[in-house]
Amino acid sequence: MVKIATSAKGLWQGVEAADSTSSTARRDNAARKPLLNYYFDPLCGWCYAAAPLIHAAAECNELAIQLHAGGMMSGDNRQTVTPALRNYVMPHDQRIAALTGQPFGDGYFNGLLLDESAVFDSTPPTLAILAAAGMDWNVGGDEGIGQRGLAMLARIQHAHYAEGQRIADGTVLLSLAVELGFESAAFAQAMTEQAAKVDAHFTATRTAMNRQQLRGFPSLVLENQGVQQVIDISPYLGKPAEFVQFIRSQLTQASANAATEGAAFCTPEGCTV
Repeated sequence: MVKIATSAKGLWQGVEAADSTSSTARRDNAARKPLLNYYFDPLCGWCYAAAPLIHAAAECNELAIQLHAGGMMSGDNRQTVTPALRNYVMPHDQRIAALTGQPFGDGYFNGLLLDESAVFDSTPPTLAILAAAGMDWNVGGDEGIGQRGLAMLARIQHAHYAEGQRIADGTVLLSLAVELGFESAAFAQAMTEQAAKVDAHFTATRTAMNRQQLRGFPSLVLENQGVQQVIDISPYLGKPAEFVQFIRSQLTQASANAATEGAAFCTPEGCTV
């Protein structure tokens, strides 16, 4: 049984222990490992559903993870909270909670989703995730392959869905970063630097998704021995230990196909139920 952290703080403590090697050694090790490409958006409910699977996979020493943010609710797709938005997302959230046990707090259902001055915008939380992934922290940055970006994603998701915080607010994001051990001014600078590159990151993500014929978020592509395999997570939602067993079984197979029909996912146009 894979041990899964039960809180974002617990996840971060586990990540800190995993980051005890040098940044050069970690990059070299990552280059030799099979790579799990994770296509996600911080405001995608089904990505929150998949979070325990991703974090379980991240605990596999034989596997590296690369984050690809898609900007699902960025730019023209940003949305102010309205009754229509609340009525749309709640059935998805309730299904996710029932299927996976992921927590949705009162501050989210009866706070954030009733606050019509709040805006759902994927760009600011994505900047924080990319900043965390690229920044030096104690022993150096991991350039997106590794754990710190994943830990920031986990904290942002918990802040949004469990606590009802405004994760498009820069002040909130800096507070979360400080909570995870980053220095505030340095993190703010890293976010500013990422802002100049984030549109290119979104474009690269969408290009890769189109090339792989991925339909939405979350999507996973496992690269192993020169073979790219699309992974269907839907049978494993709520079952992180079984998901890890499946991933490990695939690491011995250079070529396999995973069906994606019936998988739950989100796009800028909406989510499947």
